[in-house]
Amino acid sequence: MSGYSDWRHLDSERTGLMLVFLSAVGFGTLGIFGIYAQRAGLSIPTVLVFRFLFATIFVWALLAWRGRLALLHGRALLIALGLGAFGYATQSGLYFVGLEFMTAGMVAIVLYTYPVFVVILAVALIGERVSRSMLIALCFALGGIALVTGANPAGASLVGVLVVLGAALAYAAYITLSRSMLLTIDPLVLTAYVLPAAGTSFVVIGTAGGDLTIPQTLSAWTILLCLGIFATAIPVVAFFAGLKQIGASRAGIISTAEPPVTVALGAVLFAEPVTTATVIGGILILIGVIILERE
Repeated sequence: MSGYSDWRHLDSERTGLMLVFLSAVGFGTLGIFGIYAQRAGLSIPTVLVFRFLFATIFVWALLAWRGRLALLHGRALLIALGLGAFGYATQSGLYFVGLEFMTAGMVAIVLYTYPVFVVILAVALIGERVSRSMLIALCFALGGIALVTGANPAGASLVGVLVVLGAALAYAAYITLSRSMLLTIDPLVLTAYVLPAAGTSFVVIGTAGGDLTIPQTLSAWTILLCLGIFATAIPVVAFFAGLKQIGASRAGIISTAEPPVTVALGAVLFAEPVTTATVIGGILILIGVIILERE
């Protein structure tokens, strides 16, 4: 029996590893589809409204099919909607603005500083103790950013870096503020409320700015569908499913595959430059993230 139990545990672990890696690959395509949307002439509000619409439909349908659908009420509902309308919407908007200044690969690398901001916010807001490994991780991450921006490699822009760092900070705030919610609410259920709230923000922004449009071509609809399903909904579902199998630390480490996936796809599909400074800076940032995940 112990041998069978060990085999099942190993099989479950492998499944978890594969799911989290699938999630990283999916999220790694976000910037790629973002570039395609940009080239198709789609505005950022249009892209994000339909991205979140398709992702919302997928997640709600999955929850209903699996019998895990739960209706939030009162304070929990307000917090969930606020996290989406302000936190996740801000992160997403700044991410796509960043794509207008930098390559998809560079945006992915800079965004991945968000775990550092999570630690900073935990120290500032929760009073979490600063450990030696945290400081080392922070040095690696800051060194990576300095190399990426200071060396001025191809595909980098100071304005773009600042915009995407803003996205990383917004994402860190979203993660920090959602922690208490996740103690009592299924992560996928919370996501089911965050997604439409974020989409609603861009309905308002797009309507106010006059640049919210209905796509007119099949290629545009295909790009938006891929953004919503393959770059958002499936990665979210796969990550939470894998998280249950292998735990948060290992899932976080495997998720560091996301920036390399974006860099590789950007180089292959768009001939985005991959310089020595980009690679070394990215590696330093990922080392910092891995140190934090092992903390």
